[in-house]
Amino acid sequence: MKTHMKSIIAASVLVISLIAGFPFFSAAGKKDEMKSDKVTFFGSPTSAISSSVAIPQSYNRLLFSGTVAPLLNKEGKSTYERYGNTKKQAIGILEKLKADLSTKGLSLADVTYLRVYVAPDPNKGDAPDYQGWFDAYALFFNTKENPVKTARSTVGVDSLVSPDFLIEIEAEVAYKNNSKSNK
Repeated sequence: MKTHMKSIIAASVLVISLIAGFPFFSAAGKKDEMKSDKVTFFGSPTSAISSSVAIPQSYNRLLFSGTVAPLLNKEGKSTYERYGNTKKQAIGILEKLKADLSTKGLSLADVTYLRVYVAPDPNKGDAPDYQGWFDAYALFFNTKENPVKTARSTVGVDSLVSPDFLIEIEAEVAYKNNSKSNK
């Protein structure tokens, strides 16, 4: 019985790996797009995110450390009054990212990858509020104003640095290196 169960688990892992790896292989198969001098996003047109992103050598990368929500109300009695729910916190973080990028002459359209950590929300049965994050993301990416669909990882975690924080976001940005030495 144990051997049979191990075989089922091994076969399941193999099938899932093959399915998950498909977007990688489909992106790798588009050699002309991989040699582009522009950042190229790959994936399903119906997905809100890209499965992979190709960044040419002529681009610089800018990495943002994990960012948490801005304080909304110092006198607030609860997490939600001080920082907001997961969606509100995510919007605050993405607004901070947008403002920081603007000071560097960049925009959210230059973001290629987001790594997101979502902590349990007491108002959601102590489960991460993934939908709150997804709803916030949809306000900034894959929109008419910003059609970029970043590659993205969303991970549920036990906690963040403060129990008030329900979400933390890291960002990777690619921007054109206009240096003559790289041409």
